[in-house]
Amino acid sequence: MIEAAIFDMDGLLVDSEPIWQEVAIEIFDTVGVSLTVEMCQEGTGLGTADFVKLFYERFPWEGKTQEQVGQEIIELGHERIGAEAQVMPGAHDTVRFFYERTIPLAVASASPMEIIETVLRRLDLIQYFTLWHSAVLETRSKPHPDVYLSTIEKLKVKGTHSIAFEDSGNGLRSAHAADMLTVAVPAPYEYDEPKFDIADIKIPSLTHFNEDIFNNLVQKLPL
Repeated sequence: MIEAAIFDMDGLLVDSEPIWQEVAIEIFDTVGVSLTVEMCQEGTGLGTADFVKLFYERFPWEGKTQEQVGQEIIELGHERIGAEAQVMPGAHDTVRFFYERTIPLAVASASPMEIIETVLRRLDLIQYFTLWHSAVLETRSKPHPDVYLSTIEKLKVKGTHSIAFEDSGNGLRSAHAADMLTVAVPAPYEYDEPKFDIADIKIPSLTHFNEDIFNNLVQKLPL
């Protein structure tokens, strides 16, 4: 049977991607780098350090270190997400689907631990989750599998018998590399991109997750 359900957070449980994009554009502007929303979307699913590195390599700046820029993004993002972020459609119902079946739930996110906890409390989801884990605590962030492998280990479950929910290509690659069953929930602007073809199931929103999809995933479990 399914032993665990592990969720990404930003863009999947919480509608925080526009906030992160807004914050990144503001902070990068302080070092003379003009980002667009489309440019920010290239880094969806990356940890903050990798996101900053991506654009430093394109547009090297002076005056602030990459670490300073990253920290400013995290601090301002934390403040705005804690005050403004809204739950994604279907998130509560999907989380409760697994909780009611006594299947352990976890979050595996590229966001720092304090932001994960802030979001879960703000969305009134924290009571459903066994644990949450941040890729910031790993040597490598998504798209590497480290955050999922550690989460699986902490839950004491098998990756092959666990479901990962991801909205980004980088996150999906991370879960896929951890040998998990995967449900991709891409944003509309990239729903048809081939990077999501590796998912076991693809749906346009968590509102589409139901028992039929769950049973379909169960059928994919290794014998």
